[in-house]
Amino acid sequence: MMTRFIQVMVFALLITSCNNNKNKNTGDNQAYRKITENPIVFCNTVKSLNDVVLQGNFPPMIGSRNYAYALIAAYECMVAGDSNYTTLSGQIKHLPAMPQPGKDKKIDFNLASLYAFIKVGNEVTFPEGNMLKVYDKLKDSLVKAGIPDEVLNASIDYATEVVKTIMAWSKKDNYAQTRTAEKYNVTTEEGRWTPTPPLYAQATEPHWREIRTLVIDSAAQFMPPRPPVVDIKNKNSAFYKAMMEVVTIGRQLTPEQKHIADFFDDNPFNMHVEGHVMYATKKFSPPGHWLNIIGIAAEKSKADFHKTVYAYCKTAIALFDGFISCWDEKYRSNYVRPETIINKHVDANWRPHIQTPPFPSYTSGHSTITSAAAEVMTDIFGDNFSYTDTSEAEFGIPHRSFTSFRHAAQEASISRVYGGIHYRFDCDEGANAGAKLGALIVSRLKMKKN
Repeated sequence: MMTRFIQVMVFALLITSCNNNKNKNTGDNQAYRKITENPIVFCNTVKSLNDVVLQGNFPPMIGSRNYAYALIAAYECMVAGDSNYTTLSGQIKHLPAMPQPGKDKKIDFNLASLYAFIKVGNEVTFPEGNMLKVYDKLKDSLVKAGIPDEVLNASIDYATEVVKTIMAWSKKDNYAQTRTAEKYNVTTEEGRWTPTPPLYAQATEPHWREIRTLVIDSAAQFMPPRPPVVDIKNKNSAFYKAMMEVVTIGRQLTPEQKHIADFFDDNPFNMHVEGHVMYATKKFSPPGHWLNIIGIAAEKSKADFHKTVYAYCKTAIALFDGFISCWDEKYRSNYVRPETIINKHVDANWRPHIQTPPFPSYTSGHSTITSAAAEVMTDIFGDNFSYTDTSEAEFGIPHRSFTSFRHAAQEASISRVYGGIHYRFDCDEGANAGAKLGALIVSRLKMKKN
């Protein structure tokens, strides 16, 4: 009798073992989907690229390029598995058709989306391999959750084909050519931009306007009006009044104004000079800050995985084109920074609250790209979307709360005046151009069907 019982138990264990192996190998086990369907996993993966961009000292406009191509790759993989969304091929005129998934392949399109983002992010940044560490951790968690080998391999294979297409396309955007283009010509002409302390760095990306745009027709499509003539003799001139406003505000900053300036400083490489000691501190740049805000909005609104990818991608496109548009004007007008003209003609000891970045003043890049992003995010998440931005906590800066994305963009814009690095007209005209650019992207890109 005991022998019979043992035989039955052994048989039962064998059946259970076979069933477990069957679930693991054939895809009956769906536990791994709790990972691939979790939008927070995607948000954390984007944050990983943000950290790589930060540590690599990528200037903000190059950062926007890194984010845009990685997120377009992620979006295109996601779209292949969800008919509620539409490919960007054809909407971005020069974007080629994406590879089509095999109908008999067991592809997890969310996993493909994650892998494509990681892989492109790895290829457009350095040091090589940083983002692949993120994939290794993701893969380990999926294997532990029982993802079938067939699903894992099919998903990676499909993503790899999309990545190849995106990378080949990205290499035609003129970025490589601008690496060896002529440097900015520094002159002593009054009113022309010159390097600023303490780093006195060369002008950043003077040929960025030559980068291929994604949605806007040309870099000059939203060209702002000409800035005021630099006139320091006429105290009634528009320039003199704007300059003195920066001086006055800088001398009388309130704690709230300092917090706003610090919160939106977003300087990816802030040089400190203390006697003979020099050292740098890093933060994410403006586009990185806005990617964090997307994550906050996606989590608060309980957006699913697909809407989260969509929001990141569309906003990244606005950031990318926003920088090209703004840089077109910066190196057209080559306008002097407040710090330079104030030190020369008003007060040699005056210093801005935050560090002046190494490129011309007109128009404000922060004002342009934040206004563009705000228009896109308002379209996706709605107006009057209140949220608390916790992005700066990792840098020891207290949170700020906003009633809408446009409210945040307005505060980001005026922060540059409080910081002492821009005239008010830099910010106003940048914000105006950015809002128009964002509205164009909203109207042209039909990415979600309902």
